[in-house]
Amino acid sequence: MAYRYMAEAWRKPYSDEPYGASVAEIMRQRLIRWRKEPAVVRVEKPTRIDRARRLGYKAKQGFVVVRVRVRRGGLSKPRPRAGRRPKRMGVRKYKHAKSLQLIAEERAARKFPNLEVLGSYWVWEDGRYKWFEVIMVDPHHPTIKSDPEINWICHPSQRKRVFRGKTTAGRRMRGLLHKGRGAEKLRPSKRAAWLRKLREKAKKKGITRVAKHLI
Repeated sequence: MAYRYMAEAWRKPYSDEPYGASVAEIMRQRLIRWRKEPAVVRVEKPTRIDRARRLGYKAKQGFVVVRVRVRRGGLSKPRPRAGRRPKRMGVRKYKHAKSLQLIAEERAARKFPNLEVLGSYWVWEDGRYKWFEVIMVDPHHPTIKSDPEINWICHPSQRKRVFRGKTTAGRRMRGLLHKGRGAEKLRPSKRAAWLRKLREKAKKKGITRVAKHLI
């Protein structure tokens, strides 16, 4: 029940409701201290415990919470010295290929290379920065290996998962979480489309089976 009230307060932190106004005021005071801290800093416990628990966080050994600060805004390129017409200047209106949340996860993974990223969530933002908290797990810790709910992250296939787009933010960037028109994702994988066309060609030629190494 307590997590439900926390989620409602964080859903509209700037509203005039009793919980929302208190969240905004608390975070304004925290930002005074957060701006003076390093860009990547380890914290003792999550700021949004309800969101962290939903991602799989547990208050036990092997779990680490990292707060990452990322610069907001679009990309800005150096202005060329040679002559250009205005439309070819190429200074403003560049867009990030990756979301700021995925950038925050990758920076946390580089700071702690022995840990794996489980997930992340937005904490707060101002006019210049955005803060995300990244849930990280130690795949070599005995407590994690013995926990059946989280020991899947110890498998070698999950190594450096954040750099391969395996987290939620990475899957969203890859177009695998865009639900619409009854589809579960924006597009099928390139391999799935290739296999489908391969089977169609084989069917036209009268081949009943496709080689196992192609599946």
